[in-house]
Amino acid sequence: MLKTGMSKSEIEDVLKDKGNFVKANELNEFLKNPLTMEMKKFALLKLAEVYEQMRMLKEAAKTHDSAAIVSIAFSEKIKHFLKEAELYIRAGEFDRAGSARKKAMAEANSEQREEIGATIKNIYLQQAEKYEKEDKRAHAVRVYEKLLEMNPGETERKWIKEKLLVLYDKLGRRKEFLDLERN
Repeated sequence: MLKTGMSKSEIEDVLKDKGNFVKANELNEFLKNPLTMEMKKFALLKLAEVYEQMRMLKEAAKTHDSAAIVSIAFSEKIKHFLKEAELYIRAGEFDRAGSARKKAMAEANSEQREEIGATIKNIYLQQAEKYEKEDKRAHAVRVYEKLLEMNPGETERKWIKEKLLVLYDKLGRRKEFLDLERN
């Protein structure tokens, strides 16, 4: 049982031999206690890790959002908002991923904004490629369509369109295929 005043190592010792559902329950109960900002962030990140292992990606994303809120440093906030965006992308929640991206952008300077944009684009690309490898063509199409909305450069746009044409053809989506071919 987790108690207020425990150190990080004591918390890890208590949790190490437990199943994910028990860990999640213990951490959620622990978070109801009055905690220092540092301990709250530690518990939130542990909980996010457990949720991710359980493939509860939306819950993990929400937990990263909470961790960003209790973080003080802008770089930490950005890191947690980016992780939130990544988890929402993996969960197929592109609107929520966009919101997380905006929160990260709000905390960033102009140089960091470019880096955030590139990172988000790479996350989308990785997810699309993963879907293609798993033969989840309809999911891959959604991701590539989202990438087109992000105003990629001309060569990248051409590459994405080629990918979409192949996927539309395989899915038998003639209308979308012809529309994209014309543009």
